[in-house]
Amino acid sequence: MAFTLYQLDGCPYCEKVADRMDELDLDYETVWVDALHSERNEVKEVSGQRGVPVLVDDDRGVTMAESEKIVEYLDKSYA
Repeated sequence: MAFTLYQLDGCPYCEKVADRMDELDLDYETVWVDALHSERNEVKEVSGQRGVPVLVDDDRGVTMAESEKIVEYLDKSYA
């Protein structure tokens, strides 16, 4: 599996996703983003917006934002 999680240090929404991925024993790469929205160009290129968290699931060709949707996707797809 090839997951990339874009997150911001101290972001509770990002931590929620990371915690769920750990609970599901999913390996993932973390890309730490800048606190300034205007500096989150890599996130914008990947997802079309600058908010985090953003999960990229390369195996399934899925890119998504919003922690609730990501956790729901993980539970539905990998639990």
